[in-house]
Amino acid sequence: MRRKLKDQNIRKIYAHGNSLGITLPREILNELKWRKGQKVVVKKRGKGILITDWE
Repeated sequence: MRRKLKDQNIRKIYAHGNSLGITLPREILNELKWRKGQKVVVKKRGKGILITDWE
């Protein structure tokens, strides 16, 4: 089943070993030029999160 266009950025949290994970849309990663193995910084912002490039 194909996702509706407006729902393409909805993701599920999944189990990854003893941790939890989430996938990010490929289009966004390509636009930011982020690659596999790249380090990022994750911060809590209100009821959400902010993910930025680690410098």
